[in-house]
Amino acid sequence: MSVITVLLADDHSVLRAGLRALLEAEPDIEVIGEAADGFECIDKAMALTPDVILMDINMPRCGGLDALATVHERLPETRVLVLTMHDDVGYLRRVLASGGAGYVLKSAASEELMSALRTVHDGGVYIHPHHAHLLVTDGETIHDAERHDGIEDGLRSRFESLSEREAEVFKLVSLGHSNGEIAAMTFLSVKTVETYKARLMKKLDLDGRASLVRAALELDVLR
Repeated sequence: MSVITVLLADDHSVLRAGLRALLEAEPDIEVIGEAADGFECIDKAMALTPDVILMDINMPRCGGLDALATVHERLPETRVLVLTMHDDVGYLRRVLASGGAGYVLKSAASEELMSALRTVHDGGVYIHPHHAHLLVTDGETIHDAERHDGIEDGLRSRFESLSEREAEVFKLVSLGHSNGEIAAMTFLSVKTVETYKARLMKKLDLDGRASLVRAALELDVLR
């Protein structure tokens, strides 16, 4: 059985102890370290290279979002699952834009947490259906609402104009894979992956990772 190595990052020691006990009761999960703030999380991540970091957003010295962005840049193969009290689509967007692979509330059942952790470890993106709906619908302007009926058809049309390889790269990027990981999975060079990525972003009229994930949700390709 493959063991998932996990780093816990939260400034509350009691919560970390509870999470450690919960995770280590699972035969395929091993907690290999703990961090109490963002800087310690970055240092521990670099030293331990965990498969998954279970990270809070609100931490002293260096917050979770800054730590997430740094870890994603330095260790693109390490997946970051955010565990937070913030039931807020704004935070969710920032997590996805910073390279996060999942978003779980601290009020979630333990079964959901385990499912989310295994999903991100396996290369997927975990977003609760409620949050996925908010991600797609929240923040529409009046102008957006007026033209909403044509958005899905327009996006679908643009998606169908992608080549088979562009569509494959689109799905892999939306699932949180780095350019290096995609290159290895598709037997392409990193430079070629970057070219496909830039091309599909232009074709789909997208301007960042958060908009890409939102498009993937609308197109129902995150499977």
